[in-house]
Amino acid sequence: MTKITGRLAVAIGVQILAAVFLFGAGLRAAGQKQAQAKPAQAAPKINASEYRNSPVPPNPANPPGPVQPIPYSHKLHLALGLQCNLCHQNPGNGALMTLPTAQTCMSCHKAIAADKPPIQKLAEYAKSGRPIPWVRVYVLLKGVNFSHKTHIAANVQCVTCHGDVPQFQVMHEATSITAMSVCLKCHMMNKAPTTCKTCHSWPDYKY
Repeated sequence: MTKITGRLAVAIGVQILAAVFLFGAGLRAAGQKQAQAKPAQAAPKINASEYRNSPVPPNPANPPGPVQPIPYSHKLHLALGLQCNLCHQNPGNGALMTLPTAQTCMSCHKAIAADKPPIQKLAEYAKSGRPIPWVRVYVLLKGVNFSHKTHIAANVQCVTCHGDVPQFQVMHEATSITAMSVCLKCHMMNKAPTTCKTCHSWPDYKY
């Protein structure tokens, strides 16, 4: 009886060791796979020195950019000489800058990279007349009044509020421009109005 019990104990021990070994190997494999995976649309690391003399500090969260329906690199296109106002126009009251239409993009891409899948998708939008469902990166809270038109007229540059966009492969919320304290600081530095009604519709705004 003692011999049987001993053999049984040895057999169980071997099985336990084998299970531990296999489990450990599985964890190592999973860890290696996870380490190799790269987050999609990841934001670049913050370089605080770029914002040292700017009234607009970097976004401490440094979130990744949203996944867009068409991949777009500001770095690539601006290096080719494109200007901001070619794709981002400021119509009407100037509250929001427009996002590029498929027709605007296809004015170049009829002949450039036309065989690439993203451009073929772009051509489909242009042909159908459907707007490209771009995802806005910076979103203001309700009750906040903001006019790009006013700031452009005051000679505020795009990079002041949105960071070093010419170096962005993926557009992301690189700065803290939507924070109230940042707006106040910039307005005070530039002797711009800082009353409540400058930026807010309260109490007339209905939530």
